[in-house]
Amino acid sequence: MSAPQDLPRWADIGLIPLLNVLAALLVSGIVVAIIGENPFDAMMVMLKGAFIYKGSLGYTLYYATNFIFTGLAVAVAFHALLFNIGGEGQAYLGGLGAGIVCLLFDSMLPALIMVPLAILASAGFGAIWGAIPGYLQAKRGSHIVITTIMFNFLAASIMVWLLAGSLKAPGQMSPETRSFTRSAELPFIHDIANSIGLEMARSPLNLSFVIALLACVGVWVLIWRSRLGYAIRTTGHSAGAAEYAGIPVSRVIIITMAISGGLAGMMAINEILGVQHRTILGFTSGYGFTGIAVALMGRNHPIGIVLASLLFGALYQGGAELDFEFSTINREMVLLIQGLIILFSGGLAYMFNRPLARLLGLWLNPGKNIPTIGAENG
Repeated sequence: MSAPQDLPRWADIGLIPLLNVLAALLVSGIVVAIIGENPFDAMMVMLKGAFIYKGSLGYTLYYATNFIFTGLAVAVAFHALLFNIGGEGQAYLGGLGAGIVCLLFDSMLPALIMVPLAILASAGFGAIWGAIPGYLQAKRGSHIVITTIMFNFLAASIMVWLLAGSLKAPGQMSPETRSFTRSAELPFIHDIANSIGLEMARSPLNLSFVIALLACVGVWVLIWRSRLGYAIRTTGHSAGAAEYAGIPVSRVIIITMAISGGLAGMMAINEILGVQHRTILGFTSGYGFTGIAVALMGRNHPIGIVLASLLFGALYQGGAELDFEFSTINREMVLLIQGLIILFSGGLAYMFNRPLARLLGLWLNPGKNIPTIGAENG
């Protein structure tokens, strides 16, 4: 999803997404003004609700953790020119894997073994759920978009069947498992901070945020510093050239989708091990689909994905504060703002590329005649 013309990498990753966000916020401000509210007041409330109020930053980072995992999942797949729409289902299956392992072993194993085992299970189940569409595309010619979408529905049906049946806690009506023991819980960040003498407000932010940042480092090393990453990027640029160079394209596609699914599956550790401490229905809450917008805005780079995740986390948390403070601004208005950001960062992603490329050309090469973008084509 890089720009179709020669922009500096820092401009493609930093300036273009920033301009897209500012344009979306400008349009959102106009909408807020039309309904009779001050857009600057609304913006201040959103910023305070996301970063300033007690515990708000923890909630923002908690939401951002989910977006980091699903954004990385989409980005890894796209580097091989695979559009993974199945993050929602892969996260669902990741939660199922983590839940099954916790139900089986949480009363027998200590936390130092139980938690890593549950994390591996979440990644493994997600990887399997991602590798199947990869195999279908590589070996059977099925379209990755269609299969991953359908696998979302399959995952949801499997979860309903299991949580309403064999995995449901005895004597309970709601479709969820029993609560896990403490050995299967990720510690909250505020508990860790308080234990070393740092005062921190309570929030659902837990150790999975650190794991998400480590995953970003791992993805960077994988894509840009490994032989497999080179094969993934080569396959994405030209599958024919990759095949001619001796790269096993079919195998690369399957492995890439497995890694993508594993990253999406790890989103479940934030919800299942970090917050809910049991497997429930609907814990994905659309994070898998929002991860597509996060990857778009972050230009499929881990640093960009972290920044985009922080933005969407702020929108989630700050939007709740907007809904509370303004009677005329409801949850649908917050969704409108999110939709505008997705529109400008996705559908209109290249709207500012032409003028920005020319402006940067004039700035970096003063006095030089800079041709307009696409002039070489006619």
